Amino acid sequence: MNTTLGTIDRPLTHDPKKQAPMKPSTPSEPAGSAIPDFTTPGATESRQNRTREMQLIPEAMARAHMHERLREAERDRQALRLLAARRMQRKAERASMRARRALAMALMQ
Repeated sequence: MNTTLGTIDRPLTHDPKKQAPMKPSTPSEPAGSAIPDFTTPGATESRQNRTREMQLIPEAMARAHMHERLREAERDRQALRLLAARRMQRKAERASMRARRALAMALMQ
């Protein structure tokens, strides 16, 4: 006869009537009772929201990064437009001075 006790994975016998009854872990706990679930109401939802928010963090960071790049590009374009406008203004002033000189030379002759 086998005197070793069975384990959960390999019970001594598969017949429930021959297995030893389960003993409660504490004397005050009735046999077969489950430990009550002590989760606070709303904890699961907040946990799910937290994980959803955490999953969306990279997306939010990418969106913020993209907006920052767009603002940078707009500032660069504005600076380039300003430089071009100043260049055209100087070119127009030089043309105006040449025209004045040409007019002055024509009046003197």
